[in-house]
Amino acid sequence: MVVYLLIICLLVLSSSSSDATSGGIVKTLPGFPGDLPFTLETGYVGVGADNEVQLFYYFVESQRDPLHDPLLLYLTGGPGTSGLYPFLYQIGPLSINFDNSTWDKLTLELNPNSWAKTANVIFIDLPAGTGFSYATTYEASKSSDSVLAQHSYKFLTKWLDQHPRFLNNPLYITGISYMGILVPVVTLEVYKGNERGDQQQLNIKGCAIVSPLTDKFNDFNSRFEFAHRLALISDDIYESAKDACRGNYVYNDPENALCASSLQRVDECTSRINAGNILDPYCDDVDPDPNCREAAAIYLEYFGNDKAVQKALHVREGTVEKFEKTNETIHYDLRKEDTECYSYDIFSSIDYHKTLISKSCQVLILSGDHDFTFPYVGAEQWIQSLKLPIESPWNPWYFSKQVAGYRMKYVKNEYSLTYATVKGAGHSIPLYKPEEAWAILDGWLASHSYLKSDA
Repeated sequence: MVVYLLIICLLVLSSSSSDATSGGIVKTLPGFPGDLPFTLETGYVGVGADNEVQLFYYFVESQRDPLHDPLLLYLTGGPGTSGLYPFLYQIGPLSINFDNSTWDKLTLELNPNSWAKTANVIFIDLPAGTGFSYATTYEASKSSDSVLAQHSYKFLTKWLDQHPRFLNNPLYITGISYMGILVPVVTLEVYKGNERGDQQQLNIKGCAIVSPLTDKFNDFNSRFEFAHRLALISDDIYESAKDACRGNYVYNDPENALCASSLQRVDECTSRINAGNILDPYCDDVDPDPNCREAAAIYLEYFGNDKAVQKALHVREGTVEKFEKTNETIHYDLRKEDTECYSYDIFSSIDYHKTLISKSCQVLILSGDHDFTFPYVGAEQWIQSLKLPIESPWNPWYFSKQVAGYRMKYVKNEYSLTYATVKGAGHSIPLYKPEEAWAILDGWLASHSYLKSDA
């Protein structure tokens, strides 16, 4: 395994271009009939002292008013998951037509609930070793949470330098899952850059995170409370573990035999539960049924490794040996130690959220109420720890005259945080409740003043 990891890290490839940025318009994609009815640009942005990290991006212009609509930098979870995944399977302008697709030949269709309906969206393969992004030196192939945050900020400034027509658009840093660790860090970097008087003054308005990992103890620990609330464990199992483990259900003392025994019973009850959505069937990650949501990874990897697809996307030939939906050598899991390629050096982003409170910043946090990966229980706990004044208490919000979830809003000076649950949704909310996910994001964006006062 160590040899395998070293091989992955040593897969250092040369760039066919030394430019800091390069991009081109994608007119057609295999699997979609005719020309794309939206503007898609793909390309590379070089970051690092000598542009030794080449980050691949997919940029979709808003289908409403691209010169005035918000600009979203969307960071995909993992870390190590390609931006092609949300582009084709969550919030992008296209989606996979599973009824007419086979493993090795996708049929694509328009996504009626794409976030690009009303926003410009940049998807990115981050860090190097993810998707079509790569490094040109061995040292550059290594990354960490903190390095990834810096690279995200540098990517954004360089991309906007090459796309100055979007400088006045309201800017939001957005992401999902593990990027709950990174999004507030990147957002704060943008504010700091403006305060330093960096040459580019970015029109930062805030951030939005779907199903965030925010604190690596709190959020994993909250699975225990969630399991009890959702009747996955009984009252006696809950009380036994609560008494024995004394609030620590993740990094428990190995000498605490009572706690270990209680947690074994918890594991027996939940190990065959689909963490993405407890109502979904449990699927085998190695050989999933084609109807399982997990099977999207297989479809996507066939698609990403298709030479015709890579040519259409302007992928530099010879820079990626094999496209993977997620680079598992980078991908984080509970108790996973640093790897040769990646250091998980930010344990919690709560302090970054606390610092953002002093900014003119709007924050949106979304949780699916059936998400067992990072449950709403943990999100509520860290939000309460910010000790913000409540402007709007817990109340239902509606879609198509039905309760779609519940929402609260906190406000302090020029800072606001909206927290909302989506009823019946799992970890990737746009997959389970695409209409509701788009509606609440669009409504939240529309509630803000978009342009700079001097624009």
